[in-house]
Amino acid sequence: MAQKRGQSSAWNGRSYDLGRMTLPELWRAYATYPAIQLYALCAVVAAAVAFATVTRWQDIALPILAVFVAYPIAWYLIHRFILHGRWLYRLQMGWAAALWKRIHFDHHQDPHLLEVLFGAPSNTLPTIAAVTMPIGYAIGGETGMAAALSAGLVTTCVYEFIHCIQHLHYKPKSRLILAVKRHHLAHHFHNENGNFGITSFTPDRLLGTFYADVRERPKSASVFNLGYDLDEARRYPQVMELTGAPPRDRPPPASASADLRTAS
Repeated sequence: MAQKRGQSSAWNGRSYDLGRMTLPELWRAYATYPAIQLYALCAVVAAAVAFATVTRWQDIALPILAVFVAYPIAWYLIHRFILHGRWLYRLQMGWAAALWKRIHFDHHQDPHLLEVLFGAPSNTLPTIAAVTMPIGYAIGGETGMAAALSAGLVTTCVYEFIHCIQHLHYKPKSRLILAVKRHHLAHHFHNENGNFGITSFTPDRLLGTFYADVRERPKSASVFNLGYDLDEARRYPQVMELTGAPPRDRPPPASASADLRTAS
């Protein structure tokens, strides 16, 4: 069930705990989240530009196909080397520490908290544009650029919803979604140094970071703090200062075990 927390500004002060929500509650929260609505609006505008300027169907179809191929690779690289990297907060710049905290540290500290699962548009929109628009322009010029951007925004909406399902206390009926949920939860509750994918783990398989079973890897001591433990916080205190509390080495009382049961 959704709970109210005074510190959150999302949804007019509402905070959502995926460990206590039902699937219909998730759908309502997802559909009313401002970032998702913004992605959808931008996707429609970009698609309109693409169709208004198209002269060859290939200039739309091929950029969309290229984005679908490139997206899992881009996500893997961003997730592994930026979101799980320590270099941002070690720059000892306030903006870099705040960025790393917001884009991933908070999510690993409390994997059930919906508003930190979603990316902030100020970070996600430039990233989506940087990944998709050069691909589209190279293939189909301005039409291809608009089509690729629209495809990237739609793909992001799909990724975000599947990511929510992975943390929702709910067992998917689809075997495919159940499998990706199990692999992603292992990343959050067992060992964060693998299973970086969201909807596709092909890059993990190709680059040796995939594990299908938690017995294949030892339990990581840094799975909830990403290596930002008390010793690290004393050396680089800005993230801890922004959080207002020392980093946790375990999630809030909610339930790794319950989550893993719903994915088995």
